[in-house]
Amino acid sequence: MNIPIDAARPHMARLAAHLERIGALRDRRWVAAFADTPRHVFVPSWLEQETGDRGIAVWRRRRATDDVTPASVYRDTTLVTRLDPVTAEPVDETAWTGIPTSSSTQPSLMAGMLEELDAEDGHRVLEIGTGTGYNAALLCARLGDEVVHSMDIDQELVDAARQRLAGVGYQPRLLDGDGTQGWPAGGPFDRIIATCSVPAIPTAWLEQLRPGGVVVVDVALGIEGGLVRLSHRGDGRARGFFTATPGRFMPARSDARAYPARERPARAPMAGTRPTALTAEEIRANYPLRLVLAFRLPGTELVYHVGEEGTALQLQRADGSWARVPLVGEHTGMVTYGGDDGLWQEAEAAREWWDAAGRPGQDRFGYARETDGGSYVRYLPDGTLWKVSG
Repeated sequence: MNIPIDAARPHMARLAAHLERIGALRDRRWVAAFADTPRHVFVPSWLEQETGDRGIAVWRRRRATDDVTPASVYRDTTLVTRLDPVTAEPVDETAWTGIPTSSSTQPSLMAGMLEELDAEDGHRVLEIGTGTGYNAALLCARLGDEVVHSMDIDQELVDAARQRLAGVGYQPRLLDGDGTQGWPAGGPFDRIIATCSVPAIPTAWLEQLRPGGVVVVDVALGIEGGLVRLSHRGDGRARGFFTATPGRFMPARSDARAYPARERPARAPMAGTRPTALTAEEIRANYPLRLVLAFRLPGTELVYHVGEEGTALQLQRADGSWARVPLVGEHTGMVTYGGDDGLWQEAEAAREWWDAAGRPGQDRFGYARETDGGSYVRYLPDGTLWKVSG
């Protein structure tokens, strides 16, 4: 997208004003950083999903053309920028099927994370997941490039981000490598921010984080996950809370190839159908409820199941047990299950607990990573505790 930065400044200013208006930005210094950072330099093109021939979903390359205005890149939306080169297959000259591996995150989500980071002048920051380089540029605009460190598993992404950052006058320290191992030679850090998800806080991060330092990251818990802000206690522990800003990211990878295909265990045969007061729509529509389900059902996945009777939400476990409820139709109040009926019973109990607690939002739950690597979630008002990993 060959647009002079000065020509894009009205779009940059409107995006910053929008983020401030909706409350994603509160600190005027971050407002200024967004207003001064040209997203189009870091996202010269992007991929939008559409339905191709034979109903197959494809990703089509978009750029600033007569039908795609420069304002498109300054929308408050996530823009997919890269598909895994191993699995991507061309459909035509501008479209592919494949698995997204990098994106420019929705600006309001980026803004919320940067505010939660609470970075101050002089703080040394490590970003896990360089991606396009846009978030690193925002950090440079606010803190100065001499304290910003960013790493990504994909060397091509790092090289491209380095060129784009240099093009707008920034030279942060960049590294290609496994972000879950951190950057030992670059530490210690005052802040760590990750634009990928992890199932638990890596030990390496805490080893490289100063006591009192802060981590902001998406923790994936199976059924659901969310952003946590944690303070390092200095003894291998980190404690904090789920943020009011919800958000999900692609999982961290240990190599630059596509996310490895997981072997799906054989599912138990259908064991029965019974009435239930917990509907698929209630689960789909309530993010905090999905979090509570994740707390109470560790090791369980939530997937969409498409069958002859339509689409259903399905809980499933590695032991082969499953339970699903239709999203629409005449049987939305019925659960069909295989294996352990206790799987859906526990889901119903989780919803009952959430109702009795007053349907609390995600920011009413604390998160702790202990010295043994185990992770716990606590309902802050009464101390109800769940072990979620380790």
